[in-house]
Amino acid sequence: MDFLLQALFSPLPTPAIISLFAVAAATLFYLNSRPAPLRTPADLKRQTLGVKNGARKTALLKGNNNLIRYCYDDATTLYEVFQRGLKVSGNGPCLGHRKPGRPYQWLKYRQVSDRAEHLGSGLLHRGLKPNTDTFIGIFAQNRPEWIIGELACYTYSMVAVPLYDTLGPEALVFIIDRAEISTVLCDNQGRAETLLQNREGGQSPVLKTIVVMDSFDPELVKRGAQCGVDVVSMQDVEAVGKNNLQEPIPPKPDDLSIVCFTSGTTGNPKGAMLTHENVVSNAAGVIMSFDTSVSPTTQDVSISFLPLAHMFERVVQTVMYGSGARVGFFQGDIRLLPDDMKALRPTIFPVVPRLLNRVYDKVQSGAAASPFKKWLLNFAVERKYAEVKEGIVRNNSIWDKLIFHKVQESLGGRVRVMVTGAAPISPSVLNFLRAALGCQIFEAYGQTECTAGCTFTMPGDATSGHVGAPLPCNIVKLVDVEEMNYFASNGEGEVCIKGVNVFKGYLKDPEKTTEALDEDRWLHTGDIGKWLPSGVLKIIDRKKNIFKLAQGEYIAPEKIENVYVRSGPVAQVFVHGDSLQSCLVAIVVPDPDVLPGFAKSLGCQGSAEDLCKRTEIKKAILSDMTKLGREAGLKSFEQVKDVHLHPEQFTIENGLLTPTLKAKRAELKALFQPQIDTLYANIQ
Repeated sequence: MDFLLQALFSPLPTPAIISLFAVAAATLFYLNSRPAPLRTPADLKRQTLGVKNGARKTALLKGNNNLIRYCYDDATTLYEVFQRGLKVSGNGPCLGHRKPGRPYQWLKYRQVSDRAEHLGSGLLHRGLKPNTDTFIGIFAQNRPEWIIGELACYTYSMVAVPLYDTLGPEALVFIIDRAEISTVLCDNQGRAETLLQNREGGQSPVLKTIVVMDSFDPELVKRGAQCGVDVVSMQDVEAVGKNNLQEPIPPKPDDLSIVCFTSGTTGNPKGAMLTHENVVSNAAGVIMSFDTSVSPTTQDVSISFLPLAHMFERVVQTVMYGSGARVGFFQGDIRLLPDDMKALRPTIFPVVPRLLNRVYDKVQSGAAASPFKKWLLNFAVERKYAEVKEGIVRNNSIWDKLIFHKVQESLGGRVRVMVTGAAPISPSVLNFLRAALGCQIFEAYGQTECTAGCTFTMPGDATSGHVGAPLPCNIVKLVDVEEMNYFASNGEGEVCIKGVNVFKGYLKDPEKTTEALDEDRWLHTGDIGKWLPSGVLKIIDRKKNIFKLAQGEYIAPEKIENVYVRSGPVAQVFVHGDSLQSCLVAIVVPDPDVLPGFAKSLGCQGSAEDLCKRTEIKKAILSDMTKLGREAGLKSFEQVKDVHLHPEQFTIENGLLTPTLKAKRAELKALFQPQIDTLYANIQ
């Protein structure tokens, strides 16, 4: 203290004084620029409350509060949600699109609403009935016309049925026949030709009209006429509707809004019937979970690249429209997404773990070239994540300016809310991105049958490895799965959902409906969950796709795959076993960005195909996977004993992934049966 006083009152500045004032100034700047911690909407140590029969609800629903059905009194259907957006935005920008190298162009809310009325009136003029027995197919990539077509359905109480070509031609025929779809909205000539080809083959006799969004060859009209199908342009249908305008016939909350066909891994697609209330309540649950500090406003903008045929993207957009916010569409090529992000500069970013893993891998590989860069990156992440754990989320710290600004700018530089779903995300990746991106990242869990989400992480909760608390629109309970030794009394069991967002059932499929919904309307997900002490849910296993090994042990391969995919050199993995074998084997697709460096560290080089044949690389990858398995608590019989390296990724296009990026296990088994047989032969 004497030294400090002497230094302060010394007539000449000393290095000690200069250093002291520098530190004081830096501390003052840090304290002044450091934002206040997030206000958490509930106690993060007690995020759920018990209700009868062992079920739990979110702590956001205090007392006897009922499950939420809608967020706004004037927006109880999807039609009303959009009309509310028109009102609160003051007819602001709504749907954005762009051409290569050009800025985004915007349709305003009123333009979208008017075009939906014109299109709907045009369809009614062609003989369609304005009721929930009329199903309209939408066979298009994400674009403004997709939303206009959907809104046209809702304006006149009709039902939208998304179609997507990754299901394959047989599934398209099945859906059109099952839903009795007489009219399909297509985006381009190629998809129209796909439908006509099926019709020419004598299939889908119910199909009578194809409405095409883009320009097309006049020969397409003749081709359609030959098989009894009218091919017309969307522009012409809208023009006819404008001249024969009909008053909107809005739906009721319990009316059917959309039939979303889930691909599954085997068999025909199942058409999940979702009402307006299902979708609106799910969106309302998300908004309530966000809290006012995070909820979208008219100033927000989201980018649409996840398939509109799936409910995750549909619910995100419902949240946006109800808030009067904007949605910009990507150009249609996922390779151009970074360019679209920079042009749009979104503030809200719905995403899947697969893309986040790529962001993580790119940053890590960029730092791997230098030990100092690697150390500095890890140090910066550690300092930023320490703030995140205190509830401080920002992108203006010294670490953001020095280390993280490039990755933030790659996403447009304005992302403040990110929602990830559709698949599990590694805790290490999630923690890293929460630090590096300087935005709030929420993880959601659910399935089409509960509209999209049934649990959601809370603002300010920086923990990872779980999927949050139930949404305010549903409750969750765990039920015993005796054959897998999971018991609700231990806080473990199959995840079951009941609430306003749970679907009505599968279209014309009472048998499958009964399998999914029990007599008390509980939806059985097939996922195994565990309640953590804070009241959040952790997904730990999968009831479906389990099989027995020869010694009688049950195996859930997806749980094991989720562990192994955390290995740096592993991009994808397919774990296989059956009742005739006593151990597991796997097909591994190495990460193309990581493999060259990984191989170089082992003294190997060459093409991906060559490297996949090298025994030393296979052994090193298997060793790393086994190590991760031990750390994750896998039992010895759950560890794979050998692997085959395959250089080509599993994709939707090559038929090895479903459109929701789940492994098609039957197809993978059939394709790799020779390699599987060889692996088992070598083990024996």
